[in-house]
Amino acid sequence: MKNIATAFVKAQKAFGPALKSSTNPHFKSRYADLSACVEAVIEGLNGAGIALVQRTSEDATGVTVETVFIHESGEMLECGKLHVPAAKQDPQGYGSALTYARRYSLMAACGIAPEDDDGNAATRPAKITESALKAHLADIGECTTHDDLKNAYFEAIKAAGNDTNAKDAIIKAKDAKKATL
Repeated sequence: MKNIATAFVKAQKAFGPALKSSTNPHFKSRYADLSACVEAVIEGLNGAGIALVQRTSEDATGVTVETVFIHESGEMLECGKLHVPAAKQDPQGYGSALTYARRYSLMAACGIAPEDDDGNAATRPAKITESALKAHLADIGECTTHDDLKNAYFEAIKAAGNDTNAKDAIIKAKDAKKATL
């Protein structure tokens, strides 16, 4: 466990926040989807020589996920199993339960949490100015590396405050730029 423990500490130092970039259509609330959770940790893990694996199994009531980290030395860190019941006993119900279980298992195993919109809402401006948004979008467009893009994206999301329209524009710009890098 010596190699993976040392590498995992190094990886955690590089983790970003799990950004709430998706919207729940039923509750009109934002949340960090599975992609945002993986994006927050994968570069840090891989940079420290750690692969991320999520073992899955199903049963009659739902799905079980276990997040496992495998170090390039061969050492493994198994993080415990999480069972999530399927709301419906159909492919959509099982798919939703699997995504939910993978997301929460990963966040727990990595020690990350979604960005705290509620706690930070009082300290952020309600809306970003149009000129500031344009400047952040331009910064994203000028990025030449994934690290630059990640930093520009985090800064833009932070500056957007509670402005969901600005956040949507920033996410769209980040995704477009990421596709070209």
